[in-house]
Amino acid sequence: MSGSGFIHRFVPGSGPSVLVLLHGTGGDEHSLLPLGAALAPGAPMLSPRGQVLEGPHARFFRRIAEGVFDQDDLRRRTEDLASFLQGAIAQHELQGKRLLAVGFSNGANIAASLLLRRPGLIHEAVLFRAMLPFEPETLPVLQGTRVWLGAGRRDPIVPHASIERLAAVLREAGAAVRMDWRDSGHQLEADEVADARRWFEAAAQQGSASGTVLDSAR
Repeated sequence: MSGSGFIHRFVPGSGPSVLVLLHGTGGDEHSLLPLGAALAPGAPMLSPRGQVLEGPHARFFRRIAEGVFDQDDLRRRTEDLASFLQGAIAQHELQGKRLLAVGFSNGANIAASLLLRRPGLIHEAVLFRAMLPFEPETLPVLQGTRVWLGAGRRDPIVPHASIERLAAVLREAGAAVRMDWRDSGHQLEADEVADARRWFEAAAQQGSASGTVLDSAR
């Protein structure tokens, strides 16, 4: 289905959280449904397709080169995605539920942009292979927001310094961040998805985060 300009899939479910699935370059609204089901079985899932085409590949915002983002387009696309999510909450009667962003690569980067530009819209985030999308001029207030950052030590696309800077900015803004390093590349591995699921389940049981920093070195 489409809404607010985004082709998307909505999978009904139960529970206090709605998973917002944000695919990587070349993905679509179907790509992360298995990942969402693995992270939070039975939860409702909202999965939009990125509106930008890079050749035949869908993305959520434009880039100038690998790791160099079109900042004007990123800003506009972030606002468009936020508007879509607000409309989808009403359309699918999801009021009162918490939004958990699950992003991979390009999708993780626009999720990070949502956290920094629209604080309070996303309550939790599981971001695989993200980097800092931009340096915020003013820090948002992210107390009560929990973020898992999954990174690969052998990732040829995401610079170590960029994801470490993203973690630092989120912490400075008050978010509870878990930095999870793996001896892997850009692709996901089954054990990190299982660990992210355990983190999400434990975080949900704990209630609101206090801003405590949680780190994992792997």
